[in-house]
Amino acid sequence: MTATFRLETPAGPDGTPSPAAERDTLDAARPRPRGRRPRAARRGEARAGLAMATPAIVLLLGFLIVPVLLGFALSFTNARLISPEPLRFVGFDNFVRAFTIDPTFFCSALNTFAFAAVVVPVQAGFGLLLALLVNQKIRGVTAFRVIFFIPVVTSIVVVSILWKFMYQPEGLINSFIDSITFGAWQGTAWLNDPDTALPAIIVLSIWQAVGFHMLIWLSGLQTIPEELYEAARMDGAGTWRQFKDVTWPCLRPTRIFVLITITIAALGLFVQIDVMTQGGPVDSTSTLVYHAVLTGYRQQQIGYGSALSLIFFVIVLVIALIQRHLTRDKD
Repeated sequence: MTATFRLETPAGPDGTPSPAAERDTLDAARPRPRGRRPRAARRGEARAGLAMATPAIVLLLGFLIVPVLLGFALSFTNARLISPEPLRFVGFDNFVRAFTIDPTFFCSALNTFAFAAVVVPVQAGFGLLLALLVNQKIRGVTAFRVIFFIPVVTSIVVVSILWKFMYQPEGLINSFIDSITFGAWQGTAWLNDPDTALPAIIVLSIWQAVGFHMLIWLSGLQTIPEELYEAARMDGAGTWRQFKDVTWPCLRPTRIFVLITITIAALGLFVQIDVMTQGGPVDSTSTLVYHAVLTGYRQQQIGYGSALSLIFFVIVLVIALIQRHLTRDKD
């Protein structure tokens, strides 16, 4: 049995509900909105949120925003760590010095661009190839994923020291070359030759980081629906056609991410140079970041080092904007 509830409205003199009574009836039937939280409670929540965000804000200010602003200001001065000369404004003298009378700056810029031009496509390509291989459903594929990823979790300083020993004249690489050529080629001093020092560091860098981008490619591959491959096979598409028409277009977001991350890492090359060659021989491995750090801290020319860092920032920003333009969604 169901109960029916009906709202009774007071009738007027003629027996019909009055307008006031109708309004009261509608107000009573209309659902009541939830009451607002007390102002004191809202203020308490705001204070609690600000308190929880304060550590992150302090860290961002102290280690990011303030250093960036300070470096920008110092790039227009003659600041040095230890100098009897007072701090003074020199305008664009540091930037003019970089582009006119500092030959190491041009060598560093050329080495940086050459390193990025090789590492970005080769590392991305090898990472995609490895991802396609370890994406197969075969026994032991997880072990191969771990093996390829081990160099990534190993400290780059430790990796650089090990490869520095391997690149020595009597190191493992030359011994291996001597063995497979039966003594016909004795190898070379890889890090002491201006022609081979940078290529040697390129090989090390690709080997060390390719596992990271392999996992990124692999994550993108595993998001592609299997139904697309089944439809392609039903249309008679072979392996290459499936990769071209299904895999490659579906990997567009992953491609953009891999391109950006590899480019940033390549342009910021520093640790391998600092550990293995210190920019030599004859500035053949010096990079923009290494040159800025060497000038600013080891040579104590803070003003000029800040100017080099600002130039590097502008270069990276321009490259990022170009990449953003090339990879934007086209209508």
